[in-house]
Amino acid sequence: MNMPAVPQEISAYLDIPLTCSCGHEHYAPLKRVSIRSGALHDLPKFAGELGFRSPYLICDAVTYEIAGRRCMEILKAAGIPAAVRVLEHTGFDEATVGELLFYMPRSCDLMVAVGTGAVNDMTRFLSFRMGRPFFTVATAAPMDGFASALAVLNIGHLKTSVDAQTPAAIIGDLEILKNAPYPMIAAGLGDLLGKFTCLCDWKLSRIINQEHYCGHIAELVEACVRQVLDQAGQVREREPKVLGKIMEGLVLAGVAMSLYGSSRPASGCEHHISHYWEMMLEQAGRQPIPHGAQVGVGTVLILKLTEALQRTAVDFDAARAAARAYRSQVWEAEILGAYGAAAPGIIDLERKTGKNDTEGRLRRIDAMEIHWGEILPLLAALPRSEDLAAILHSLGAPASPAEIGIDAELLRTTLLYCKEVRPRYTILQMLWDLDVLAPLVDALVKAEGDLAS
Repeated sequence: MNMPAVPQEISAYLDIPLTCSCGHEHYAPLKRVSIRSGALHDLPKFAGELGFRSPYLICDAVTYEIAGRRCMEILKAAGIPAAVRVLEHTGFDEATVGELLFYMPRSCDLMVAVGTGAVNDMTRFLSFRMGRPFFTVATAAPMDGFASALAVLNIGHLKTSVDAQTPAAIIGDLEILKNAPYPMIAAGLGDLLGKFTCLCDWKLSRIINQEHYCGHIAELVEACVRQVLDQAGQVREREPKVLGKIMEGLVLAGVAMSLYGSSRPASGCEHHISHYWEMMLEQAGRQPIPHGAQVGVGTVLILKLTEALQRTAVDFDAARAAARAYRSQVWEAEILGAYGAAAPGIIDLERKTGKNDTEGRLRRIDAMEIHWGEILPLLAALPRSEDLAAILHSLGAPASPAEIGIDAELLRTTLLYCKEVRPRYTILQMLWDLDVLAPLVDALVKAEGDLAS
């Protein structure tokens, strides 16, 4: 079957091999999606349709009370025996994996994640390693990772993306979603707004690195964002239909990642900002705010940097001189200061990928100079930072670092070094390649401080 030429409903992309004009065949193994009032009752239905008889539910203390207990009651009423584990190790790291494995029944043929990001990622990873499928029962819609085939875990103090699997089914009961804490609802919108910058990252890398790009998948993600933005004004009223559209948009963004086989269509430098904050705040013993809210703030920051770049006279020869002057030993010393306990993993990643190596950087600078006339219009087509900040503020969501407790020192370190979290080419890496990252960041940090005061 051919990849749809224009964006379609979720069902058009599920469990169907799709031949695409981009040269790739896309496939999303997600089989069932139910986003409606009363959707919890589809849990035993989907389990029966797909042949599962012994579910193992995974929750934390909060999500058990929100939906886990009710799921167990519904499964029992349907005659399906199920086990449940309410997590005690909530570092979502190696110890959490051990706890889940220890309590996993030998009869388990299906795992069910009851929760959002971290609970989903732990279940996604363990189910993949144990060769079992899993379902997701969402208790809120603060992020787009529901349909992803990747999990983000804390491994050796470093937020690490690892191979996992897409759920076989996603269930979003609107009666539960509408009662989620308002910051989590707004966070879902923030995560969707981040698609503007992540798609720009992908388009830039297509020009600069000849990275493979699929226009149909990019259009699908853009359609998700437009659909939700059109109804964003009704989010504060907790209108179930609007919350359903946000959930659908987040799931569809995840389906896009699954179709492409990586998070490239829905995660870029704005997500790297969030990942860095999560690592640093956890090292400091502070609780990060919802991922999607961090992504919203990160998106506004990236837009401000792109606006500053458009006002900058880029000196390509000076960028080449900076590339030749690069010394990995100096960079590693900086990373030790910027990443703390996570630094060894970051240094090892760079040694494997060499994204900062001089030869590759010089090649990218040459490509940018040749294609600068294509790059500037891409940046100009992005939304204005002030417009996205206004949308976030209209929903009571944060739009600046000061609003989420990020001080000037952490902000500067974040914008200079968060690009190292992943080897993916982004706007921040482009600014570093051009040797303008540090001055633009310093100016932005000063401006953010002035606004906060």
